[in-house]
Amino acid sequence: MSSTLFSTVSKTRQGYDPDEVDDFFDHARQAYEGRTPEPMTNADIAGSTFELIRGGYNTHEVDAALDRLEGAFIARQRAEFVNSHGQEAWMAALAERARTLYGRLGRPDGSKFAPADRGQQGYDMDDVDAICDRLVGYFDRQEPLTAAELRSATFGRAKGANAYAEEPVDKFLARAIEVLLGVE
Repeated sequence: MSSTLFSTVSKTRQGYDPDEVDDFFDHARQAYEGRTPEPMTNADIAGSTFELIRGGYNTHEVDAALDRLEGAFIARQRAEFVNSHGQEAWMAALAERARTLYGRLGRPDGSKFAPADRGQQGYDMDDVDAICDRLVGYFDRQEPLTAAELRSATFGRAKGANAYAEEPVDKFLARAIEVLLGVE
């Protein structure tokens, strides 16, 4: 059964496996509506991956839908928390999450994350440090920055000592996105 939510790419290009995507979004809908005992969190959404196959779903469309879905889960989490504990408690909890980001943001450029393993590709340090500077501007000087901008940030490729390992950067940015979504 194929979804009508997403278009497919040509048979010569790769896209996300439609069965995997349809199953994921079906489960997400059930979880959001409280119709399944298997919970789903915004972290589950942010960490979702799908196999690439020829003629699959358009990856940009699916990724955009995942972004909206993550935002919806966070908005619901916020509403439930505010209903139980109040707006001030929500903002205090967000501020605490934001403080957990400061350890890395305060490190010198080129030292914010672990370097990529010797000879391995990773993210260009200057590119990652630049997005970290934007986060500092957001938190310290209220300079504009959105979760969508963080999500769409791209980093050049570099090797070894000139690159940050990708996984810690990705996890850090996922937490930062969660904080920004909690405010938006």
